[in-house]
Amino acid sequence: MSNVLSDEKKSQVVALGGLGWSLRRIEEQTGVRRETAAAYLRAAGMAIRRRGGVVSEWNPKPATTEGVSTDSDSKPATTEGVSTDSGTPERLDSGPSVPGRAPNGSACEPFRELIEEALRRGRNAMAIYQDLVDDHGFQARYSSVKRFVQSLRGSAPVEARVVITTAPGEEAQVDYGGDGPMVRDSATGKYRRTRLFVMTLGYSRKSVRLIVPRSSTQAWAELHERAFRRLGGSTRIVVLDNLREGVVKPDVYDPAVNPLYRDTLAHYGAIAMPCRVRDPDRKGKVESAVGHAQQKLRGLRFESIEEAQTYLDRWEERWADTRIHGTTKRQVSVMFAEEKPALRQLPLEPFRYYKYGERSVNLDGCVEVESAYYSAPPGWIGRRVPVQWDAHHVRLMNPGGGQLLREHLRTGSGRHRIDERDRPTRTPASTRHLLMRTRAAGPNIGALCEQIHARDGEPGVRRIMGVLSLARKNGAPVVDEAAKAAIDLGVPTYRFLRNYLERRPPVPLTLKQVDPIIRQLTLYRDLIDQRTGDPS
Repeated sequence: MSNVLSDEKKSQVVALGGLGWSLRRIEEQTGVRRETAAAYLRAAGMAIRRRGGVVSEWNPKPATTEGVSTDSDSKPATTEGVSTDSGTPERLDSGPSVPGRAPNGSACEPFRELIEEALRRGRNAMAIYQDLVDDHGFQARYSSVKRFVQSLRGSAPVEARVVITTAPGEEAQVDYGGDGPMVRDSATGKYRRTRLFVMTLGYSRKSVRLIVPRSSTQAWAELHERAFRRLGGSTRIVVLDNLREGVVKPDVYDPAVNPLYRDTLAHYGAIAMPCRVRDPDRKGKVESAVGHAQQKLRGLRFESIEEAQTYLDRWEERWADTRIHGTTKRQVSVMFAEEKPALRQLPLEPFRYYKYGERSVNLDGCVEVESAYYSAPPGWIGRRVPVQWDAHHVRLMNPGGGQLLREHLRTGSGRHRIDERDRPTRTPASTRHLLMRTRAAGPNIGALCEQIHARDGEPGVRRIMGVLSLARKNGAPVVDEAAKAAIDLGVPTYRFLRNYLERRPPVPLTLKQVDPIIRQLTLYRDLIDQRTGDPS
C-alpha cells in the first residue's frame, strides 16, 4: 500500500525543498522520512540537496495521480500510458512491479525493515551482514551493509587503542561479558541473562567463547580448563580483570589471587597477571572479542544453554575464525595454526577442584568443616587458618606462607579426626594404647582384653577400661589370676571377671612377730615411763 501524505504535509515538504533545505533537515522539521520527501520533490521537479550540500538534478516526470507512491517497490508516474518524451505517446502495460534494486540504490533496501529492527536491538553492521547471508541469501558485500547502517544512524568516532604485541603461546586474555544471550530457565520457564566467558590468545587473536548460566569461583576456574582443552594447550600468562572470582584483593604490585584459581592455573603451567584497576586497555584484545560476540548475540533468545553454545560455536567456526583481523591483516585461523605448537602441553589428569575458606581453631584444637572436626597443630587455638577440602581430604594451611599444616581424611558429620601429634595429654588414650596398658598389667589381663575388643569393637573400650579399674582396686596379680580363670572357663567378659572377684573369698591376714621394722616392746615401756615420770 502506498504511503500518501496529506495535502498540507505535501505542501510543507515542497515549500521547504524550494527554500533549499536538505532532506535530513526536512525530516527533522516535518517528521517525513527522507525517502518520502525526496519522492515528492522529484515529482514536483525540484533539485534535492543531499549530505554535504551536494545538489542532484532530477529530470521530472509529471505526476498524474493525486497520491505519490514512495514504497521501495513503486516507480514514479505509474499511471496508465503516461510519457513525457518528445515522441508519440504510447500506451504502457500496467502490471505488478518487481521488487528489486534501483540502479543507484543500495542492495540493502529490500531488507530495510530487518536492518532497522536489528539496529533497535543494538546489533552492529557485521552481525546484521552475517544474518543476512545465513538467513536471506544476501549476495552483496559487507561494505554495502556498513554504508547502509551508517546512513541510518551515522558513524561514531573510534577511540585509538594501544596494540600490545606478544610472542606465540605467551599470553591469553580472559574476561566475562555480563550481557550474554537470554536463555530459558528449565526450572522457572523464564528467560534469564547468562554470562559470556571469552579467552583470547594474544598472538593469533583466536578466541574461545563459552556460555554459562551463572558464575562462581569454581565455575570461573572450570571455564579456563575448558578453554585450554579446546585450544589444545595453555599459555604461560593469563591476563585478567580484578573480578572477585579471580582476585581476592586487588593490588598493583602484589595482588592476592584466589587460591582455587591460582592452583588451577598452576596445574596447567600458567600464572595469573591481574590488570590495574580501571585499566581495560591492558586486555583490549579480549575486550574487543567480548564486544564482537555480544553484538552477534544481542537480541537473541535460546531455549537452552546447549542451543546457545551450538549457535555460538557455529558462528565462531564460520565467521570469527575465518575473518581477516583488522590489526594483523591475516586470517585468525592461519595465525592460530602457527601459535598452537607454542602452547604448553596439557596435563594428563584434570585439576581436582576443592572448596576453601577460613576457619577458627576451637578450644578443642579442631576446626569445623561441614559439621565434622579436624585437629590443628598445638599452639593454633583461637587463630584463623585457611582450609581446603574436597570429597576425600581436608587440608589446613599456614596463613603466612601457604605451607601444609595438617591433612586429614574426611569423616562423618559430628565426628572428630585428630592426629596423634595433636592429641592433648589429658585426652583419653586410643584403643591401641589401652591394649598396651592391659598387657603391661598382666599377660592374662591383656589376653582377656584382646578378646573383648575383637568381639565387641568400639563398645568394648568401656569394658577394657573397667578391667583396668578392677586391676587398680584389687591388685594386678589377683585380677590376672581371675582373668586366667575366665579364659579357661570360656567366659572372657568384664561382667564375669567382676562377679568372680566379688565372690572370691578374702585372703586371711597373718601378723608377723619378728620383723626388722618392728621395734621391741621394752622400748615402748621405757618411753611411757619417761613421759609419765614413774622411776620404777
